[in-house]
Amino acid sequence: MTLGQRLFLRILPTIIVTIAIIGFLAYRSATREIDNIYDAQLINDANVLWSLLKRPLTSGGPKPEIRVPDLDFNMDNQLAINEDADDYADAHSYRAWRGDTLALESSNAFPSALKQFKPGFTDVKFQGDFWRVYSLPIPDSDVAIEVAENIQLRETLVGNILANLSLPLLVLIPVIAIITWLAIGNGLRAIHHLVSQIRSRNSEDLSRISNTGLPRDLSPLVHSLNGLLQKLERSIAMERQFSDLAAHQLRTPQAGTKLLLQLLERSETEEERKALVADLVTSNERAMYLIEQLLRMARVGHQPLKLERLSLDEVVEAVRARFAPTFASRRFTVEVAPCAEAMVMADRALLGVMLDNVLDNAIKYSPDGGRIRIAVEPVAAGWVVSVSDSGPGIPPEERPGAFDRFNRLNAATDSDGAGLGLAIVSDIARRLGIDVRLATSDWMHGLRVEFEIAAA
Repeated sequence: MTLGQRLFLRILPTIIVTIAIIGFLAYRSATREIDNIYDAQLINDANVLWSLLKRPLTSGGPKPEIRVPDLDFNMDNQLAINEDADDYADAHSYRAWRGDTLALESSNAFPSALKQFKPGFTDVKFQGDFWRVYSLPIPDSDVAIEVAENIQLRETLVGNILANLSLPLLVLIPVIAIITWLAIGNGLRAIHHLVSQIRSRNSEDLSRISNTGLPRDLSPLVHSLNGLLQKLERSIAMERQFSDLAAHQLRTPQAGTKLLLQLLERSETEEERKALVADLVTSNERAMYLIEQLLRMARVGHQPLKLERLSLDEVVEAVRARFAPTFASRRFTVEVAPCAEAMVMADRALLGVMLDNVLDNAIKYSPDGGRIRIAVEPVAAGWVVSVSDSGPGIPPEERPGAFDRFNRLNAATDSDGAGLGLAIVSDIARRLGIDVRLATSDWMHGLRVEFEIAAA
């Protein structure tokens, strides 16, 4: 089902209900107004009758009852020229009382057995019909005038009005439905144009979507799509660059391995073969280290975050324990300055990878018997984890590029590095919202890497 059809099916019931409510309110209003008008007419008729019959009803002694005949039977059926008018005329009757005696009545009036009604309006049922009766007692006399009207007259009038109103309302429903459908189609034309713009693109076209001529309501959507396309373009560009650089970096150890294998094939002495095998093992370890770093970088970019409340002391101790054999074999002096209150919200695995890479670099660039210090310290916004080493450090002017991929700042002395350690640290820090800074170690030489993490 299209968006236009969904909108139409939601709007159409609203239209029908609205028209039904309008018809109901019109019926109630017509009924109320007709009742008011006809009640006022009864009052007026009673007063007119009193004005006409005042003298006969108040003069002299007792007089016989006067019955007024229906004149249309005696005057060539004068109301037959309009049957509806005749029906309206037959729906009215009147009586005049003098004391308890019926003095005057119309031909269709209630019989004298139906006693005088109380003053004001009364609803009464007579011979299956409902009548509205108005009784007017005349002050300072025993005369009362009664005027009655068949309520069916009012109901018929209201029914005729409702019937005359229903037809236009019923015709109005399809007219409004058609207009609504056309309006929805016209309103969705901009969305159809936007969809056609997106659908006409191929996988290589990541240019911005034009919002010219689009409604203002669609501007945020177009802006979000353009932002997504920009991020996607940047991500694809970075992936391509990463793939090219990774292929280039992997080509070097592979080429070295191929050369060593060729030399091994041509070796003549056992000593040459042993030396070449040792070189092959070293070259393989370099390739494995590079592949491990590449896989680690790929996992960092795609691994879902599992944020939890962590103790920084526990994370630091776990990382220190993993490197304990290396510390012992190379006779490092390791200092740990913990802080038991340091609690953060972070991903345990990614935070561990960050510290692993930093400690790996500290060990790699520090001489045997060197010094490494790991500290957890409070700051205004949270906590700072710092790792200081006794290596050559990084000059301040080179530190901005230290986090670039495959950027080996000490390429002359670092034959085993891949230039990915700090790049991985930077990617993880960006995902976890951690501020990473490079500085000089506390003992004025070597590198100090600081992670500032918000408190939990």
